[in-house]
Amino acid sequence: MRILFVEWKSLCQKDMAEEFTRRGWTVDYYQFPRDKENTRLNKELAEQLLRAMAGKNYDFVFSFNYFPIMSDCCKELNLRYVSWVYDNPYIHVYSYTVLNSCNYIFLFDYSMYQELKEAGIPTVYYLPMAVNKKRLSTIKNTEEKKRRYSCDVSFVGSLYTESKHRLYDKFQNMAPFAKGYIDAVIQAQLKVYGYNFLQEMLTPEILEEMENAYPASNPNASTVMSSAAIYADYVLARQVTSLERRQILERLGSSYEVHLYTNDKSVKIPRVKNKGLVDYYNEMPFVFQNSKINLNITLRSIKTGIPLRAMDIMGCGGFLLSNYQEELLEYFIPNEDFVFYTDYEDLQEKVDFYLSHENERQKIAENGRQKVYTKHTIRQRVEVIFSVLEKSREVRK
Repeated sequence: MRILFVEWKSLCQKDMAEEFTRRGWTVDYYQFPRDKENTRLNKELAEQLLRAMAGKNYDFVFSFNYFPIMSDCCKELNLRYVSWVYDNPYIHVYSYTVLNSCNYIFLFDYSMYQELKEAGIPTVYYLPMAVNKKRLSTIKNTEEKKRRYSCDVSFVGSLYTESKHRLYDKFQNMAPFAKGYIDAVIQAQLKVYGYNFLQEMLTPEILEEMENAYPASNPNASTVMSSAAIYADYVLARQVTSLERRQILERLGSSYEVHLYTNDKSVKIPRVKNKGLVDYYNEMPFVFQNSKINLNITLRSIKTGIPLRAMDIMGCGGFLLSNYQEELLEYFIPNEDFVFYTDYEDLQEKVDFYLSHENERQKIAENGRQKVYTKHTIRQRVEVIFSVLEKSREVRK
């Protein structure tokens, strides 16, 4: 088989390409310009893509996350387009182009898959994230790595402090009653795990006030994602997560050695060491291996899915302490493969317990690693993708 692999700054890129190559497939690469303006409607980019793909006899095109412009080009050339989406929200899957018959869109969050499937979209499939067992199982944890990365508790992820994420700040000058309302909704959602009610709390009156403060509607947009969904998932859920992550780190930082690995080096939290950005391949595995407890604080717009962070923590043999996330409990056994908390007090109690019970902590970490290596590998996921493509080929014959 011959594949065109769409490259951008995505996670798992090397792992996926390695698996394609291991199977004897020929992999060509196309550098996708994610920083380019309006990649959905860019005619120049479309022409470049068509030239890159034409006449190469590719069996399919692959990308992490879905790009409407790539789908349209594959449709024009009668090529299959396989994408694996690991973000939620991801506005591009609400593009009209998802209906293109060339698409095979694999979604990691079952709730997003279910929503699109129930809306009659035939091109979507469910596929949880996974790890590269070969890479992670051969990493050598040296004494130098232990000294560098060891700590009681660590968290790897954004606190959404960067200006591009601070969309909630756009509502500071809206009508006081509306601002008070959405502030209260955010505070309520902070206390609830397992059910996201942000969108259903946005009444027509509140939506009108939000539109006046920061318009989300765009008549020229190629998406059917509603303003309510955009505000709930891109603005409010991000604000909830930002507050939650900071509050948890502040709480734990007062009692333990806590390391934060995040893009924004300017973030300052009392007694928490901000270690800055960490490289996915060369550094992150050692963070997970050498932290006694690894936190997963899921972005609230991920309704049910297992974030890649959680899979990576377990795949590296790290102890995972996560918020409640429905799909984690479907694939893993709580207190055997990982541990979840229900609120801040429960989180504190479990950090206390597992820091003082090393044998239990290490046993759970090892169970989690073995479960991931047995059932959640990149190799297994590619087999699912290949099976879907083969079944589709048979149907079309």
